Amino acid sequence: MKLPFQLDRPLVFFDLETTGVDVKTDRIVEIAFIKWTPRGDVLERERRFNPGIPIPAAATAVHKITDQDVENEVEFCRVARSLEETLSGCDLAGFNVRKFDIPMLVEEFKRCGVTFSMEGRRVVDMMNIFHKEEPRDLSAAARFYLGREHEDAHEALGDIRTSAAVLGAQLERYSHLPRSIDGLHSYCASTELDRWFSPEEEGRVFRRGKYQGRPLQEVAAEAPDYLHWMIGAKDMDQGVIEVVREALEPS
Repeated sequence: MKLPFQLDRPLVFFDLETTGVDVKTDRIVEIAFIKWTPRGDVLERERRFNPGIPIPAAATAVHKITDQDVENEVEFCRVARSLEETLSGCDLAGFNVRKFDIPMLVEEFKRCGVTFSMEGRRVVDMMNIFHKEEPRDLSAAARFYLGREHEDAHEALGDIRTSAAVLGAQLERYSHLPRSIDGLHSYCASTELDRWFSPEEEGRVFRRGKYQGRPLQEVAAEAPDYLHWMIGAKDMDQGVIEVVREALEPS
């Protein structure tokens, strides 16, 4: 696959498989990444680790990696410094990397006494793009954008290959998406609150939904039932809920 934009420094798509989702207590059992350089060189790597703790059955049910699969693998700390050097100076990309993979990777490096700084790195998260445009998961993204099933789900290398292909398809589909790493970084960093309302200093005007273009306070006064629906919506962002609740409070 060829990236649909120019790079000014290496970009690494990566994915982790772990013993669980708690960054403080769980461990990495597999990492896979694809590194693109500005010259067009592509490096793929995949490696498993002995986490030093049992892999729960629930985690194995997701990624299919068992204690026996990793019992002869090295611990993450054995390769932490060389991995940090490989990722040094690189921007990062992946599916749900902002909320999960990056915090997990940073914490794992920390346990090994290796500093993995995110300062200055740009991050492109295909889940942010996907959830803002078509809220679903990676398998659904493969069906929607690529017209195929994601048969390698929860296999790290398969996940990042699909993630990279999804990014290309997203850029083809959505002409308004930025065509640079800087632009995509800014897009992915914007919050759900930004999607719903203009900034507070501009008066909180709806950017989407039934009352698009109307001031939040005006809707609170004329159609409070709509705001109560927003508060009760199952998948509504907590930041949005807090702003809506504040608008409903008597002044």
